[in-house]
Parts: sequence; structure tokens; C-alpha cells
Amino acid sequence: MKILFIGDIVGKPGRRAIRELLPEMIEECRIDFVIANCENAAAGFGVTAEIIEELYGAHIHVLTSGNHIWDKKEITEFIDDYETLLRPANYPEGAPGRGSVVITLPGGVSIGVLNLAGRVFMHPLDCPFRTADREIEKLSKRTRVILVDMHAEATSEKIAMGWYLDGRVSAVLGTHTHVQTADERVFPGGTAYITDVGMTGPFDSVIGVKKESILQRFLLQIPNKFDVAKGDVRLQGVVVEIAPDGRAVGVERVNVFLKEPERS
Repeated sequence: MKILFIGDIVGKPGRRAIRELLPEMIEECRIDFVIANCENAAAGFGVTAEIIEELYGAHIHVLTSGNHIWDKKEITEFIDDYETLLRPANYPEGAPGRGSVVITLPGGVSIGVLNLAGRVFMHPLDCPFRTADREIEKLSKRTRVILVDMHAEATSEKIAMGWYLDGRVSAVLGTHTHVQTADERVFPGGTAYITDVGMTGPFDSVIGVKKESILQRFLLQIPNKFDVAKGDVRLQGVVVEIAPDGRAVGVERVNVFLKEPERS
């Protein structure tokens, strides 16, 4: 089985990359299941119900997220309506939405997806490690195939989670920093790992945002508006190959450029 995990989709450029690149990628790579992080899909901050429907229409099975899932206030009105729209499972009890899901494909294979958020340099949520223990205990009763979106800032926290869950899940895949790392591997227990799967959006930017806005913030230390950039659009992620017993047998980075129309 091959599962494609797509890195953080940023704004309209990221969504255009999904529309134009994903169908061919699914066919060429013989992808069985698609997961994507959507927390920046609405102009770089949050997600709307309309965009969720758009992404599902592009053959994405499960949408994960992170700390930016709450950036659009209306999310609390509809997040419970989507079983396959996840927020980190280690938000405190009572938070809207859900942190994990199990999907059964037409052939009968079930796939579990767990969303976690780190705490280093981020919000002080519940412990992601202990949350993982509880969630995986439940998910493993329904499936051998479990993938984890570890949405975190610190590389050390992501790698620690990879080792902590080695042999218990099929993959631990990092998101949040928008910069694809070159450390993909399969741990000894059969868990695929990468510190960050990357970003799907404009790379003529600073992690998706117009360079000028970011430079002004660094130089002047004055708050300003962050607008999504436009140029050099790519789709990034990883393809994880998983054996019937749930162990990963391979993980490969994906970095596909969206061809811009020629100007006359």
C-alpha cells in the first residue's frame, strides 16, 4: 500500500497545486490513500468549509491541521461535521473536533490517522506523548496501519516522537515548519519518519508569505499583514509504502513543481 502525505497547503497557490498536480501523481505513483495538512489553506491562516469541500473533491481522504486550525472563527461551527478533518488530539478535553480517525477503503483495508501537536515553542497543550499512548491503544484495535502527523516546531521533539512510537505506528511525519527536511528513513521497528514533509504552495517566499512582509517584520519589529506569495509553486510531501502488517518498508520525499503558463 502507498500513502501520500502532503505538506502544509498554503493559500490559493497551494490549492491550485493540489488541483493540477495531485490527480496525475495519484495515478503515476499508484497512491492508495491521501492525507494533507490544511491549516494554512485559507489565505495562509486557517481553513473554511468551502475550502474543505474543495480539497475533498481533489481526492484527499483525511485533512490534518495544527495550531492555525482555529484562525478562522467559523471553524468551531463546522469542525464537528467532518469526521476526517482533524485537529491535534492533545487539545484539552472539551475542545471541538477530533484528533484521530479510522477510514476503511473499498477493498477492506483500514487506515488510522492521528494528529498531534508539539509543546516546545508552541502552546502548552496536553502531553503529546501520553496522548499518543491513549490514542494508539484505541486505534490499534481497529487497524495495523496508523500514520501520525506530528505538528511541531522543535526538531528534537519530532524525532523523539518518532523513536517513542517506533514499532507502534506505520509513520511519524512532521509538519508546521514548511521546510522539507532530508532525513527520511524507516526506524528499526518499521516506522517511517521525516522531521518535516514540507510545504505545498509558493516558494518564492518566506515559508509561503511574501518576502517583503517578512523582511519588514524582521527589520522594523512592527506588526504588519502577512499575504500569501504567488511564485514558484510546488507540491511537497512524502510517499510511504506500507506492508500488510502495518510496518513501513519505504519512505520517499516528493517535490513537484507546478508549471506556470507561458507568457506571450
